[in-house]
Amino acid sequence: MEPFRRNNSSERPEDNFIEKVIRIDRITKVVKGGKRMAFRAFVISGDGKGSVGIGLGKSKEVPAAIKKAIDKARKSSFRVNIIKGTVPHVVYGHFGASRVMLKPARPGTGVIAGGAVRILLEALGIKDIVAKSLGSRNPINSAKAALICLASCKNLAEETAIRGKALPVYISEE
Repeated sequence: MEPFRRNNSSERPEDNFIEKVIRIDRITKVVKGGKRMAFRAFVISGDGKGSVGIGLGKSKEVPAAIKKAIDKARKSSFRVNIIKGTVPHVVYGHFGASRVMLKPARPGTGVIAGGAVRILLEALGIKDIVAKSLGSRNPINSAKAALICLASCKNLAEETAIRGKALPVYISEE
């Protein structure tokens, strides 16, 4: 009889996600008896193939907060329209005081971005892109602004038909 074997996380098909803990904060809640300490974790999760999500988790212990954040990030993940490793057109987004601009780039450029936006784009699987973060540098708001940008990416053929002219995308349609 074969002994009991535990499934490793690498054997499960749904566990091919890239999960990065961006920030862990200590938060306090003021109550009648004093202050209650807790932790907040901010996580970005993506599969590297066009799906990404973010999550915030709070708990009394750090590992529990990270687990909650990972679960929320996986549940909130959505597909993004990517064409040959870049976005189909220039997109802008803002959340709170953070503003983000994403521009398509030629193959070989790499991911030119900073902070949480860079981690988000790498977890998404984008290879060539230029991003600019303006306004607030808060990583949570920057990541949410970048998600708004990515959600507004349209299909290249549809966008070309709507605008009536070719878009400045450095990819060749085959």
